[in-house]
Amino acid sequence: MPSYALITGASSGLGLAMAEALARRGYPLLLVARQRDPLESIATELTQRFGVEVLFRACDLGEPLRLSGFLLEIEESDRRIDLLVNCAGIRSYGHFLAQEWADEQDLIELNILALTRLCHAIGNRMAVHGGGQILNVASIAGFQPGPWMASYAASKAYVLSFSEALREELRQTGIKVSVLCPGPVLSPHRVIGRLRAARCMSPEEVALYTVRALARNRAIIIPGKRNRWLARAPRLTSRWLTRKLAGTINKMFRPHQPL
Repeated sequence: MPSYALITGASSGLGLAMAEALARRGYPLLLVARQRDPLESIATELTQRFGVEVLFRACDLGEPLRLSGFLLEIEESDRRIDLLVNCAGIRSYGHFLAQEWADEQDLIELNILALTRLCHAIGNRMAVHGGGQILNVASIAGFQPGPWMASYAASKAYVLSFSEALREELRQTGIKVSVLCPGPVLSPHRVIGRLRAARCMSPEEVALYTVRALARNRAIIIPGKRNRWLARAPRLTSRWLTRKLAGTINKMFRPHQPL
């Protein structure tokens, strides 16, 4: 029975880059995203380029009933998942009280609840098979409060803390847990100036660094020296100063359009 790497949010950005990086290394893939057409095209291309089996499933993981259906399909198919990559997520920006509550709820459902449920369901299957590996995608935004992106930063703080806790809990089961905390990543949906673009890593750069770090079983993966410094900086300052600085930076470098 082949073992698969399950990647959520695999139709674009970092999820797509992770799919390509893993396919290049011979991993059979199970790709998940909301839209079927991009997934079908990606699956065909990766199969042709790398000769690996690529399955796909269109599913809005932020919808609890659809997520339940997807997990039931995996259970009934008896496919073995050796690597879970939780890339799917929503980013928000702006004054919290000005946001539509439905959008905030969607963020919480996907960034926190869906990720946690996938870890629980797939983690239990991994434990039965004697091990596996989980990679959850957080952000350097999770290392401090994020005024003007409050829910997003808080969701990534949850992912960071949750993943570190799971790593210790699951150590004896043979399941390895890592958390990826990238800085800004270039994507087709992000409109930024040249200066800011120079400070962003490409999805391919992040994916390559991440795959190498996974092979070494790194607990917290932070691509880029500048990002590693930014992740450590909040430990060197008081909380009130950290949130003041974060708020000032987020207001200065806000995106030109919603992400």
